[in-house]
Amino acid sequence: MSTAEDSGAPAVGPEEAAASIGRLAATVDRLRLEVQAAHTAAEGRALVEMAKGILVERLSCGPQEAARQLADLAARAHVSQLEFAADIVNRAAGDRLAEAAVAFVAQARGDGEHPGADAPSVAVRLRTAEGGALAAHDAQAVAAALLDHALAPLGACAVAVWAAASDGSLTLRGHAGFSTEESARWRHVPPGVATVARTALAERRTVWLPSLRDSGLPSIGLRDLPGGRAAVPAGTGGRIHGVLEICWPHPLQPQPPQVRRQVEALAELCAHTLETHPTAPGGDADAARHIGELVQLADGLHDPALLLVPQLSADGRLLDFRIQHANAKFTDPAGRPRHEIVGALLLEAYPMAANDGDLFDMAERVYATGEAFRAERVTVTTLIDQVPLPTPAGISISRHGDTILLLWRVENEATRLAGLLQHAQRLGNIGGFEEILPTGEIVWNAQMFDLHGLPRTAAPVPLEELPSSAHPDDAVAIGRFLRTLITHRRPASAAFRLRRSDGITRHIRVAAEPVLAANGDLFAVRGAFQDISAQHWTEVALAATRDQLAHSERQSAQRNRLALQLQHAIMPPESMPLDAPGLAVAVRYRPAESEAAVGGDWYDCVPLPSKQVLLCVGDVAGHGIDAATGMVVLRNALRGMSVTGAGPAQLLGWLNMVAHHLTGQVTATVVCGIYNPADRVLRWARAGHLPPILVRDGEAHPLPLPDGLLLGALADAEYEEAELQLAQGDTLLMYTDGLIERRDRSVQDTLGHLVENARGAAPNLDLRLDRLLVRSKADTDDDTCIIGIDVV
Repeated sequence: MSTAEDSGAPAVGPEEAAASIGRLAATVDRLRLEVQAAHTAAEGRALVEMAKGILVERLSCGPQEAARQLADLAARAHVSQLEFAADIVNRAAGDRLAEAAVAFVAQARGDGEHPGADAPSVAVRLRTAEGGALAAHDAQAVAAALLDHALAPLGACAVAVWAAASDGSLTLRGHAGFSTEESARWRHVPPGVATVARTALAERRTVWLPSLRDSGLPSIGLRDLPGGRAAVPAGTGGRIHGVLEICWPHPLQPQPPQVRRQVEALAELCAHTLETHPTAPGGDADAARHIGELVQLADGLHDPALLLVPQLSADGRLLDFRIQHANAKFTDPAGRPRHEIVGALLLEAYPMAANDGDLFDMAERVYATGEAFRAERVTVTTLIDQVPLPTPAGISISRHGDTILLLWRVENEATRLAGLLQHAQRLGNIGGFEEILPTGEIVWNAQMFDLHGLPRTAAPVPLEELPSSAHPDDAVAIGRFLRTLITHRRPASAAFRLRRSDGITRHIRVAAEPVLAANGDLFAVRGAFQDISAQHWTEVALAATRDQLAHSERQSAQRNRLALQLQHAIMPPESMPLDAPGLAVAVRYRPAESEAAVGGDWYDCVPLPSKQVLLCVGDVAGHGIDAATGMVVLRNALRGMSVTGAGPAQLLGWLNMVAHHLTGQVTATVVCGIYNPADRVLRWARAGHLPPILVRDGEAHPLPLPDGLLLGALADAEYEEAELQLAQGDTLLMYTDGLIERRDRSVQDTLGHLVENARGAAPNLDLRLDRLLVRSKADTDDDTCIIGIDVV
């Protein structure tokens, strides 16, 4: 062997060797950066060329003129041609990427910040990532393009692109930033495993996790790092094809809306890639596609179905089957939900299946030989709280490639449901039928014969003869029903009157659907008749009652409204002062709580030609329009008669004749007084009314009652007149019974309560009346009138 000394070459020392290795590493780094810069420049040139194409189309010019225009416009905007090209593409595209870039600029300006150089760079990064994704031949290249151009500037360190299979499993189609070992461990995620990506897929929304370690969800990457995660469903056209998962090396803070829009736009790029390249090359993709087809087959079956995938040992020996999928019809005998069964091993879910000749032996034999196994009745044993529960069931097991399709139908459950259906049809007066059109065969259940009033031995009536059994007025509805069902081959329903052979007419609702053959021809019609006679007549009776009640309510509301308008026209409820010589007069009128209880209360204060003042308060018996009109008649009559100069007793005598003869015998109570300001004397009389209350020097007491029968009781009634000498500072209160009337107390008790409330001084007359109204304990919700008179 020759040496360096033998050949005459100079010897190389350790320091020189280290220097040579350093120069080689620097050269490799420089070449790598040059290659990366070349890639970036190529992607930038693609974006510029795209913008030139848009200018050619918009300006109707040639490529050279478009290039000149692009350079000129970029110079005027003081940005690079690449940034201006990205802006042109965004304006022309108007897609999610453009919205994300515009949102970033709008947010920056809304916060009072200048976007600066970073604002257009967002558009450049997104469009560059788009160009790399569109040029990529698989999802692996897409993941690298997204991370390098769009996600790394956001602080992300890794990205994974998951493809969603029809069986609910997830396959890692592309990744960047994760090690080869880590990606190999997460190559396939079976259905039912809760991961970050599956959470986004199941909830159909973007999932943001501040820390993967704190969330407790497994996912690709090192879980002991406090980094944040985001998982975005990647879908197009309403269909989700997979999930874009993004990893940050640090805890993730709440992201602003513009960043969220960027991430969602990038997920849409992944969706286009997954849609364009639905499967990855290799046997795993073929197996996934095959399982997806079996999932669709199982979901279309009417029987409960399980998909079993064999679990083999290192030497190829069958150990168990993993339950890959359970269709919607599947019901676990132990009552467990489907998600607890899917993903489990067959012997873990059903340990009793390991017995000789039980379910596992059947599936193992089918897997070994490929020969299907079917049995009408097999006992499947299930453990429920460690108690074996044998369940008879029909079993069908078949092999499809390396996957086992297991069908079972629990016999007792089906029989029980059939019995329940029969009881439901009987209780609901529902009869079922099926008519095979090519053969004319008709099948009725027992309830159908009862609805038609036919014996069980009679021949069923075909649908085409239905018009002859229906009421003539329902011929149009029956014809429309048959045309929709037979001619247009669509489900239809109709209500009609069935005239039975025994002369009884029943109201029937029929609903039916067509059954099509494999070639699309109409093969059969199946449906149901329901007797709705009781419901029909109940609805008719209810409709008539509702109409009658509505009419009565309208009449009552109209009468009450007229009465209330009449009452308010005479006596508005607003407080207002009254002018009277020598007196300070205030009134309060409180209408009834309910407009339906409009009464006939009234008050009046009228200066007379004799310089005296008429003071009165009255209450007509009853409510409504009659009471209101009676009140108007009596009030106006008293006003007219008071100008004659007659005294209070004479006025009430005349008013009694009016009430008895002229108003249909209206009854009313009234207190009437005539005050003379010259000598401060009040002459007054009453017709069955409550006594006025005199407040003098802080003390209150009711006035002694003169005799007087209520108005309208007798044709000829006489009234006694009393006289009261008032003094300056006295207060006189005249009121109706609505102020004191209670259902559970006597009038004497409630009158005593009013006298107590009237005692004491008050700042003014208005406050005294308001205080009486507030402290009133009346509970009859009747109208209330009060006149307060201060002698000045």
